[in-house]
Amino acid sequence: MLPESRAASTVVILRDRPGAAAEILMMERASSMAFAAGALVFPGGAVDAGDHALAERIAGGLPVDEAAARIAAVRETLEESGLAIGFTSPPPPDRLPLMRQALAAGMAFGDMLDEHGLEIALDRLVPFARWHPARLEHAQRVFDTRFYIARAPEGQNASVDATENVQLFWSSAADTIARCDRGEGRIIFPTRRNLERLAQFNGFDDLSAHALSIPVQTVTPWFEEIEGERHLCIPDHLGYPVTSEPMGTVRRA
Repeated sequence: MLPESRAASTVVILRDRPGAAAEILMMERASSMAFAAGALVFPGGAVDAGDHALAERIAGGLPVDEAAARIAAVRETLEESGLAIGFTSPPPPDRLPLMRQALAAGMAFGDMLDEHGLEIALDRLVPFARWHPARLEHAQRVFDTRFYIARAPEGQNASVDATENVQLFWSSAADTIARCDRGEGRIIFPTRRNLERLAQFNGFDDLSAHALSIPVQTVTPWFEEIEGERHLCIPDHLGYPVTSEPMGTVRRA
């Protein structure tokens, strides 16, 4: 029986640096997690029913499923890192731990926003990519994941949640790839391809312009024989500088 596909979203949070490549927030997944255990990932997670309910209220001109994915990206980022991205007015930093604790205790995101008088600005998350691996018999979980980019909020500090992640750090895309190539971290196939694409740009504005210039199309990797060796491949027209990797080196969730 094929595994069920779940909607998910993730967000690349960039912190610009003068004269240097922007830093990106990365997190190391806890080894106890069922998906991508121990891997370095961007903040994110599954879209839940509460995200859809809130999207029905605030989607504006966006399709409800797109709005729900952006809401999930904002919610998951707050839960996992303590950062409040995508708000019309950022919450005071001293209020963020209380908001994070409320979500961890099971409070609905929409209710929490109402309690604190906060609103989400969905247009501050820029669509970057969408990945949906093939549903294969041996796969335990399959996520239809939307990727977004967002600016790092000023005056806020990221911290681990000690449940889903055990380490957070800021690093340029190129430095994160180099870190993993040295054996100091592990990134799965979609994360590596997206980091390679991100590494082509120094700052948020250039990356945002690039993202807006390429319509988001769902990436579903496939297997292909190249020069006698089996590769995992992706389309070559979506802005990715590397579009295939030998299966012998591919890291998967």
